[in-house]
Formats: sequence, C-alpha cells, structure tokens
Amino acid sequence: MQATLPAHLYGCPDAWARERAAVFGKAWLFLGHEAEAPAIGDWIATDIAGHRLLAVRGKDGALRAFHNVCRHRAGPLVTGVSGHCEGELVCAYHGWRYALDGRLRAATGFGAAEGFDPREFGLLPLRLETWRGLVFATMDADAAPLADHVAPLEALLAGRGLTIPPPALRRAHDLACDWKTYAENFLEGYHIGAVHPLLADELGGAEYRVRVEGELVVQEAVGVNDGPQAGVWGWLWPNLGVNVYRDGAMIERITPVGPGRTRLDYLFLSDGGEAALGEALIASDRLTAEDAAICEAVQRNLSAGAYDRGVLSPIHEIALTWFQSRIAEAHP
Repeated sequence: MQATLPAHLYGCPDAWARERAAVFGKAWLFLGHEAEAPAIGDWIATDIAGHRLLAVRGKDGALRAFHNVCRHRAGPLVTGVSGHCEGELVCAYHGWRYALDGRLRAATGFGAAEGFDPREFGLLPLRLETWRGLVFATMDADAAPLADHVAPLEALLAGRGLTIPPPALRRAHDLACDWKTYAENFLEGYHIGAVHPLLADELGGAEYRVRVEGELVVQEAVGVNDGPQAGVWGWLWPNLGVNVYRDGAMIERITPVGPGRTRLDYLFLSDGGEAALGEALIASDRLTAEDAAICEAVQRNLSAGAYDRGVLSPIHEIALTWFQSRIAEAHP
C-alpha cells in the first residue's frame, strides 16, 4: 500500500520554500513560444515559484534568458508577459540600462564609485534551450540538456507524426489551491467519471492508459465519437502539460505563485489562429472550471486539519506515486 504525502506539505510556507529551490530551481521551466518574440528587442517573461524570468531576442537574432532583476537594487526590467524594447532593457526603478546580451551599458546617474566595475554587474543569465519552438530556461548550470528531458515526448510526437502549431491565444486562471493539488489532479484519470461527466460520455468505455517514461507522464484515451478531447495528454516534470488534440495543441503550465496558490497559464496553439480554436476553447473552459472547483475543495480539506495521509491506487494513480516520490526528495 502506498501512502500519500502528508497534508501539511500542501500550502505550507516551509514546503513552498523547499520546493522553490529543490524542484523549480533545478528544473527546465517553460517560458513561451519563440514565435512570441520574433523581432530584435522582443521579450517574453513569467514568474514561476517566485523566480522572475525573461527571454529577449538579441541583435544577433538569438534568444537569451535572464533573471528579471536589475543588479543595482533589484528593480524589474520588464512587466507583463510579453513586449518590445528598443535595443536595450531599462530598469523601471532607477533607469540602469542593459544591452540585449545582458551587459550593463549605463548605470544611469550612479556617479563615480571606488571599485565599481560595470563589467561585473551584467544581468544574471540563465541557460536557455528550445524544442519544437517552445522556449525553456533553467537556473541549474548542471542540468542535463533539454533534449534529454523531452526525449520521451519527442519520440511520442515523432512516432505519430504530430506537430506543435504556432501560438494562437494565451489565457490564465487563478486557483486557491497548492500547485501539487492541481498537478496530482492532472496526473490521473480516476476522477473523470465523477468530475467531468461530459468528457466521460465522450470517452465512453475507452481504455484510459497512464504510463511514466523518464520525466514524462503519458495519458491516452480515444473517444468513442472522436471528440475534441480525444488525443494525448503529456506532462513534463515538474509542472508542464503538453496536450495534443484533434484540432491543435495546448500547453498548460501549472504555475506556483505562493503557498496554497496556483495560476494556470494556458498557451493554445493552432495553425488557424484563435478563430480556429472554437470547440476546443469551450471544452477547455468547462474542464478547467470543473477541475478548479474540485481542487479548491480538496485544498480546503487538506488545510482543515482532519485529514493527514491517504492511499494511492495501484491501478489509477501510478503517476501520482512517481510524482509524490519526486516531491518527497525535496522534504527530507
């Protein structure tokens, strides 16, 4: 019998701090699609578990990633999820100016200071790599290459002739639950019959299969009527869903924003743009609302104090067993 993680790890500030460093500080984190920053000076940015990250297109055409923090007194360089700067990044606090390759160009109005060498105050860099147009960054200089991380997903998509279309639409949803609560919901189909009645009808009696391959969890089901949700659900450690459907794809990032608080960042991809999403958007909104309601209810019970630990199904919750064992490594 496999016991679950203890309830106090869901929403605990100490657990949040450990996971922020040991999980998200070591992983490849999804930033966006390279098509969202096509021109010199274009940037995309996000915050994940308190890590504020950006990627900017340099004058040589390359994307580079940095912490979104000025080296003077920690002011922000950009605000929002995407935008454009004219040839340099400028701190919003005191106006320090940085070249697109991260070098400090001007400590605006700073004055002469003994021992101050601008060459030592460039932006804090991150490793950046792309896969099928998707941009990832990591704070871990020793992390294995991104290609190794996504290899099982690449094999799955290549074997089925599937592609990642260009970005069409971004959406975000705020949830009153711990990121692990939502991630664990994503990793099993056990709840579909009770929580998603329309999806259950669509899938009918089709076999629902879950397997773990390296850093990837694969969930598969074929709807009786080949509905819009029929397809492949892939989930990359630690927080990224890559969902490939009949009419396109959707990247779902489970973004921790604090203890017991989560933001779902959705990037819909379609060759036909937003206008072609149609039925997929309707289905996504319905499923998100259903998942949000049950996950927030579960979080309230995890925080109430009566429940401590439960058990995991050896049939339906194989991926949860794997996920929770990984999380446990951050909590010695």
